[in-house]
Amino acid sequence: MKLLSQLKWKRVLAVIAGLAVAGGVAAMTQDMSREAIAERIKPAAKVRIAGEATATAAAAQSGEARSGEQVYNQACGACHNGGLLGAPKINDAGDWEGRLSQGMDVLLEHSINGFNAMPPRGGCANCSDEEILAAIEYMISDL
Repeated sequence: MKLLSQLKWKRVLAVIAGLAVAGGVAAMTQDMSREAIAERIKPAAKVRIAGEATATAAAAQSGEARSGEQVYNQACGACHNGGLLGAPKINDAGDWEGRLSQGMDVLLEHSINGFNAMPPRGGCANCSDEEILAAIEYMISDL
């Protein structure tokens, strides 16, 4: 009985070893060029918000500067709508008072380079400095 059990385990180990070798051969035959790797790891989908994303994507593709509202809706609103992690809420004078007292140049610099919990460019890596400024102006337009 013990001999039979040992033979079964040897057979199982042989099958596992065979699968491991076959998997290694399959991995070695894959195209490892940059293009092939990029194709294998590219995102499966993109998230778009109806209406806003279409206008923003069209402006970005055409090379036109996006409006402050478009940039805000694309990147800034996720944090600034509700004050996430201390982000000043849109058009809330109390939240913006201390920041605005430092001057627009400092505020723009913090927005571009990141400050505290805010990532550089507010997470909008493809936003120009002018678009970041337009977004700030949009967020404080009703103060």
